[in-house]
Amino acid sequence: MVGSVERKVIPVVAAPVILPGATLGVMGGGQLGAMFAMAAKRMGYRVEAFSDSADCPAAQHCDRVHVGAYDDAAALVAMARGLDVLTFEFENVSAEPLRALAGVVPVRPAPEVLFTTQDRGREKAFLVREGFACAPHRMVRSQKELHAAVAALGLPAVVKTAAFGYDGKGQQKLDAGAGPQEIDAAWIALGGGEEKCELPDGDEKCELVLEGWIDFDCEISVVAARGLDGSTAVFAPTRNHHSHHILDISSVPAGLPAAVLDSARKMAAAVLEKLDVVGVACVEFFVTRDGRVLVNEIAPRPHNSGHLTIAACETSQFEQQVRAICGLPLGSPRQLAPAAMANLLGDCWKNGEPDWAAALAVPGVSLMLYGKGEPRPGRKMGHLTVLADSVDEAIANVTRARSLACRSSDRSG
Repeated sequence: MVGSVERKVIPVVAAPVILPGATLGVMGGGQLGAMFAMAAKRMGYRVEAFSDSADCPAAQHCDRVHVGAYDDAAALVAMARGLDVLTFEFENVSAEPLRALAGVVPVRPAPEVLFTTQDRGREKAFLVREGFACAPHRMVRSQKELHAAVAALGLPAVVKTAAFGYDGKGQQKLDAGAGPQEIDAAWIALGGGEEKCELPDGDEKCELVLEGWIDFDCEISVVAARGLDGSTAVFAPTRNHHSHHILDISSVPAGLPAAVLDSARKMAAAVLEKLDVVGVACVEFFVTRDGRVLVNEIAPRPHNSGHLTIAACETSQFEQQVRAICGLPLGSPRQLAPAAMANLLGDCWKNGEPDWAAALAVPGVSLMLYGKGEPRPGRKMGHLTVLADSVDEAIANVTRARSLACRSSDRSG
């Protein structure tokens, strides 16, 4: 069998187990919330979501969707009073309301985990403080500081917003030959401006991060679960290929030396332990050409690269999320076969409805669509997963299946 398992148990004070029949809440109504709800419902739980849109993917699988603004404290408290536990499916919600809710219902992972990981400055400070290797970086709050950081780290480099960046949004590369004008343009493009970013109180919304360029060999990610009792279950690392800053294909086994994979697994488990995560989190890594493993980002929730666990592992990342937040024993993350997953973006619909029959005729393919109404370019609409005898075969088949699906225009020609 493919894949590896790492489990670590740390005895702690037992908390009440939340058994099937209870009501689980999820902040956010996107595809991660929908897949969490699917796993929870299969296990016998009720699920309620809080979303700023009634027409969200999670609405198709939840018992109830509460619609409102994520900063509406009264609406959030009203929802929380009917829940046994609350989790979240995305980071772009303030930790402050979750802190208030934690007095009404258990919030897992804790709001402080979200507070740390949703801001690149706080996240990198955590990594440095705890001794986790990451890219060289500088926090900057003015054009002057950005120029000084470039002088210190050199070029090429990447400028990123400290908060609310995902799928490549909120970042800009500075090439090796970038001059003062390009540096200033990056500052302005990412929301900077001398007038508002040099205020005495230091507006966090203006903070940027300059990261030194990593000449990496590949990108991998490790999804792991941590229970109320401190136990951890770590999925095998996935190798990730991105296109236009959006995850394109994930595959397992990652095809890297055992020492590299072992280092990534151990580091991911240690990150969850240091953050005191109860739930599921994903740690994204750069693997350098000399075999070093550097933390790129932490997502305190299930992750796009972990979607293949639904078909390929004994326990999916979403079932692990349910088990962890409810205080149940974690399931085995053992992988059943080599696997690859390909994202389906809205671009696939540009010539009409994709040819799902052609895609599903490819051996080992399974399809999951998220139920989103408008297939916009770059919008994640679903994914394909393939199990095969080898990872190369899985990648080839999932690539072929997606290509066949997205050639829908050929059927009308």
